[in-house]
Amino acid sequence: MPQGGQEKVTIRVFNTVTKKKEEFVPANKNKVGIYACGPTVYDFFHIGNARIFIVFDVIRRYLRWRGYEVKFVQNFTDIDDKMINRANELGITVAELAERNIEAYFEDVQALGVEPADFHPKATEHITEMVALIQTLIEKGMAYEVEGDVYFHTPAFEQYGELSNQPLAELVSGARVDVDERKKHPLDFALWKKQKPGEPAWESPWGKGRPGWHIECSVMASKYLGDTLDIHGGGPDLIFPHHENEKAQSEGATGKKFAKYWLHAGYLNINQEKMSKSLGNFMTVREIRKHVDPEVVRFFMLSAHYRNPINYSAELLQQTESGLARLNNVVYNLRDLLEKLPQNKAESVDVQEKLAVLLEYRQRFIAAMDDDFNTADGLAVLFDLARETNAYLQNREPSRVVVEKTLAFFEEVGSILGFFAKEAGKELDVKVNALIEGRQAAREAKDWLAADAIRAELQAMGIVLEDTPQGVRWRKK
Repeated sequence: MPQGGQEKVTIRVFNTVTKKKEEFVPANKNKVGIYACGPTVYDFFHIGNARIFIVFDVIRRYLRWRGYEVKFVQNFTDIDDKMINRANELGITVAELAERNIEAYFEDVQALGVEPADFHPKATEHITEMVALIQTLIEKGMAYEVEGDVYFHTPAFEQYGELSNQPLAELVSGARVDVDERKKHPLDFALWKKQKPGEPAWESPWGKGRPGWHIECSVMASKYLGDTLDIHGGGPDLIFPHHENEKAQSEGATGKKFAKYWLHAGYLNINQEKMSKSLGNFMTVREIRKHVDPEVVRFFMLSAHYRNPINYSAELLQQTESGLARLNNVVYNLRDLLEKLPQNKAESVDVQEKLAVLLEYRQRFIAAMDDDFNTADGLAVLFDLARETNAYLQNREPSRVVVEKTLAFFEEVGSILGFFAKEAGKELDVKVNALIEGRQAAREAKDWLAADAIRAELQAMGIVLEDTPQGVRWRKK
């Protein structure tokens, strides 16, 4: 049953193919198949990758919350030129490099609050299926072999350029393409690459070699989700050529639509410049984690609509940290207060009015997220509720029911956006509460030196103490 108090779920998504918002209608009723392109594991992933991983994590969580049965697939590209070159630099095998960086990937995304996909297939585990798909394309006249290499012939697929919204001729004039006189057309792309000396290789009807980049996603997507996906997504840099080529080879082979909806996030810049190693502003999440709370990074990524460009800077990150702290403080205060309010206390007369207002906030959040997963507007709802909640808690003796329901709403939304987890704050709660109890005992024993020392320790942790009628309450700065 759909969540959110609505009998019918009406979500609209912006489809890159049609360049407009469309009502989201899965191919198989309430079952949703999502494929999001994962990293090439030649190194730690960068902050731009992190945005994609976080965005699709939230999309998956929200659809699941809205009552859909979601199957989410994210691949690992563990064989390509970058993998081979980096492995050679380090003096290890490509497989060893992949294993090392896949382990690092899971460490970094876990820190960002990203849940594992239902399937994380590796390219090298699906070579047989790739060979079969390439053979099908050759039989259909959509691919050809030249001296051990196999290419997809783009003019054979009439809809080529549909995703990037460019005719074939314009793509040729505007694209940087590999110069290879053996190709029938400049935009023909490799499905299979003949082995070069020292490279990993697999057997095929065309001799030893390895798959091209694009073919792997077509194979892994269809294996786990069927010939037609509901959502295929990734970064804007993947629209052309990667996703355009995936679409061409998949639809060319099956005659079916490869994905109903194509979703692409906006670019991430660093201090208003495009991120690149040549500019010296290339930032991996592994490095950022050393000096920035990963939860702040996640919050920052969701503070803008996923399709909009976003600028990453120290100043904006600081603002984000303050905003997240405001919301966390509300949640901490509600949890603390709920433990202290009596169970059978008489409720004030305006409880139903407060609960009706809370329902309005809930409906606003749903409306924002139903509109192409607008997390920016969704967070704005939380900030509005936080202001109203703070005023409510300060100006009167609060109702237990209102406190309970407000906290439940924050935690429910938090489960979608990836914040306010009880477990995340449990260790801090235990430590802070123990210090507060120690300070209180010191005060009762008139050991003011010990009491002041504990307060100083709490302040160093960024904890502010507040005396309330219900006892001492604490919050983060």
